[in-house]
Amino acid sequence: MPTPSAPPLATDPGAYGPAGRSAWMDVDWREHQRYVRVDDRWVNVVELPAARSEGRARGLPMVFVHGLSGSWQNWLENLPHFAAAGHRVIAFDLPGFGASEMPGETVSIAGYGRFVDTLLEHLGVGAAIVVGNSMGGFVGAELAIRFPARVERLVLVSAAGLTVEYQRHERVLGALRYASNLLAAWGGWVGSRSDALARRARARRLLMGFVVDRPDRLPAALVSEQVRGSGKPGFVDALDALTGYPIRDRLGEIGCPTLIVWGERDWLIPVSDADEFARLIPDSRKVVWPHTGHMAMLERPAAFNALLEAFVAEEPESQSRGPGRGAREPGASGRRAEVSAG
Repeated sequence: MPTPSAPPLATDPGAYGPAGRSAWMDVDWREHQRYVRVDDRWVNVVELPAARSEGRARGLPMVFVHGLSGSWQNWLENLPHFAAAGHRVIAFDLPGFGASEMPGETVSIAGYGRFVDTLLEHLGVGAAIVVGNSMGGFVGAELAIRFPARVERLVLVSAAGLTVEYQRHERVLGALRYASNLLAAWGGWVGSRSDALARRARARRLLMGFVVDRPDRLPAALVSEQVRGSGKPGFVDALDALTGYPIRDRLGEIGCPTLIVWGERDWLIPVSDADEFARLIPDSRKVVWPHTGHMAMLERPAAFNALLEAFVAEEPESQSRGPGRGAREPGASGRRAEVSAG
């Protein structure tokens, strides 16, 4: 339940899509991209420094974790906003997605949780605000359970992990794995032509219609970046991992304040899962927006950013963080990381 002293969070999603020219379009992202070596694999990391007021940053670091078939570009409408608000902002491509290499071990949710812990240790991040969409929400929840000192606040945006646990199908997974090899070249073709395709409203509906509610109302440049970062080799293995790692019975161990954000028209993960996450996570609250799909952070960026700002600004109820909170220091996994300029 929400803390009694917490002010109500705004639930009006406002306009659909970005208004005017988005801040991310004026960022030279090459200046903020680098590769980090984690367990002998290269990982693509993007980081924006916090804007400073009177010589100091104002907020905790914010870590953004993308979903299945996604990439760090899923957070383009959010990263510059929170950097300007005084947060050190970190996004990355999970191993097997975007520009990151496939992991050396079998893809798993537990492995992704350890990976995020190791990466943040290397980057010098202690406690952070962790924001995850879809599979990234599943990974964020795993991180909050296994490495509680790492997560000060948790934001789950259409998080996977509940309904999907009943959807494992070995024959379908085998077919998808075979098809993914055949379609690798097709994915490259689409990615190389993403700018031209995204300029067509019909193409935007075909490319994004399953994950957002009104793809024709999203800017072509934003859609192009989503397409460019998608369709990578980790998809099927990660889908397999999603369906083979139950988390329901451990959600009660999350000891940090948690915000659950959902779209009423999410065709990938039912809105009933938002109710279940809110029921199972002790210090949590839920916001569901109408006429919104699976990617609220892109579909309603102004409202999403304002919602997170209000949530992050709240005073904690107490120093107690629930079962296991603070029992394990960040970086306790013992995994290795190195860095290289990108």
